[in-house]
Amino acid sequence: MAILDELTAQITEAQKQRDAVRRDALRLIRDALQKELKDTGSLDEIAVLKRERKRRQQSIDVYRENGRDDLADAEQSEADLIATFLPAELSEAELATLVDQAIADTGATSKRDMGAVMKAVMAASGGAADGKVVSGLVARKLN
Repeated sequence: MAILDELTAQITEAQKQRDAVRRDALRLIRDALQKELKDTGSLDEIAVLKRERKRRQQSIDVYRENGRDDLADAEQSEADLIATFLPAELSEAELATLVDQAIADTGATSKRDMGAVMKAVMAASGGAADGKVVSGLVARKLN
């Protein structure tokens, strides 16, 4: 719930500064977290924030394909704001170390074992790893 408290404080600060764009973006993030809490009864803040950032990234791609850079820029600023609440992403070298450790721990030898390795790496990263990057690393190492 720490992120919700931080969002509320930042919304108040944005209101005091009369920064309507930032205030509205923060409200969207807070609303997504509160909806998740209401719908499921529990709250995985990192998962919700990653999902919301991914939605923004998808919107950015669609807007840019259709020549709507103004809308893409607005979505990009929201995605950047969401990223400030997420843990720092691990570097590729750090992820490679986690992948090697997970392969050793699970005894993986082929791509059939990729799911177990992915699960171990994502758990070990504590939400600080991008699933696509991890998937690519695991696939390369299990060839």
